[in-house]
Amino acid sequence: MDSNPALCAAIAHHITTSPQQRITFAEFMEMVLYHPEHGYYSSDAVKIGFQGGDFFTSVNLCTDFGELLAEQFFQMWEILGKPLPFSLVEMGAGQGLLALHILKYHQLRYPDFFTALEYIIVEKSPTLRQEQQQRLQDFPVRWCNLEDIPPNAIAGCFFSNELVDAFPVHQFILETGELREIYVTTPQNLSPQPPTLQGLFSPPLIGEGLGERSNFAFVEVTGEPSTPQLVEYLDLVEIDFTQSGYPDDYRSEINLAALDWLSIVADRLQRGYVLTIDYGYPASRYYNPRRSQGTLQCYYHHRFHDNPYINIGRQDITAHVNFTALERWGEKCNLKNVGFIQQGLFLMALGLGERIAALSDQQQPLSQLLQHRDALHQLVDPTGLGGFGVLVQSKSLDNTEISQPLKGLTLPE
Repeated sequence: MDSNPALCAAIAHHITTSPQQRITFAEFMEMVLYHPEHGYYSSDAVKIGFQGGDFFTSVNLCTDFGELLAEQFFQMWEILGKPLPFSLVEMGAGQGLLALHILKYHQLRYPDFFTALEYIIVEKSPTLRQEQQQRLQDFPVRWCNLEDIPPNAIAGCFFSNELVDAFPVHQFILETGELREIYVTTPQNLSPQPPTLQGLFSPPLIGEGLGERSNFAFVEVTGEPSTPQLVEYLDLVEIDFTQSGYPDDYRSEINLAALDWLSIVADRLQRGYVLTIDYGYPASRYYNPRRSQGTLQCYYHHRFHDNPYINIGRQDITAHVNFTALERWGEKCNLKNVGFIQQGLFLMALGLGERIAALSDQQQPLSQLLQHRDALHQLVDPTGLGGFGVLVQSKSLDNTEISQPLKGLTLPE
């Protein structure tokens, strides 16, 4: 397996120097993805797209995804009374393609809005930020950290596409009906005492293949929750694992980082919207007893699997988004729920159906038309990208502004 030896060594050192010679899975995932030197998103390992990539997003299919989003942003500007500037803050901008498609469309179709637009990118990955800066050098875009934006500074919209799924998650397992957190350690740091070894949880493939390349293997142990916030999170989304129906060894994830992120976003937003697009479920589906192994997935060369302990630093790791948690935590942060809808329906409401119908009138080679039509259908396929969730929240809108429905949330009768 293709793990990064330097990253494995750094994780092992962090484990050894931790008080209990173990770290939470969230700490492990944070290092794997975002270690300053060797993390997947911090190094040249991150690959997005069809050719040589590990995964692709809606943005890679065609320009239509960004252009339809641009239509929604233009309406938001109108609803808010055309503020100057209207700040559009993209969080986790990938290769910069979505920003390029949005800015080009606004420049061509809505020049007044383009003039009023302040486009800000929040990007944690230095590799991706460099690619974005090169691609967007002809546009007035600025980059910053989310924390560097002053409180109540943004009038406009914070938005993201497939960002929250990449936040580090805590993992837990039910043992005899009790919530236990999953920790990561190394075999060398395992206690020889039977009580500790009874907590060892070794799903298939765990640590397999690491030894040959890195001389490090990682194993899982269980223990008391590292923070009371895990139980508070479950209370927030009204999930009670003491109810019958949950099998022993049921495991899943809790994304505390998503709540921290939303708190900061809400604090920086003076008035306007938060638009979150990602794959996920409401809490009742997320923690369905039949989804007994959680939602964690790894992506490596367009193949996905559920073993985060191979290809360390060379593969993406994600977990589905709990949209109920974002909605309810947003309410605590003064964000009102505007609507939640599937991506396919959202894009159709913004005009994707008309774009499909108009393809037959375009003078293009048949192969290009078929490829474009296939891309548009993929955007709305309910079993794929079209089944993604789109959550819209707002802050500090007056009654007149609230009463104006967003086009993307307005389905034809």
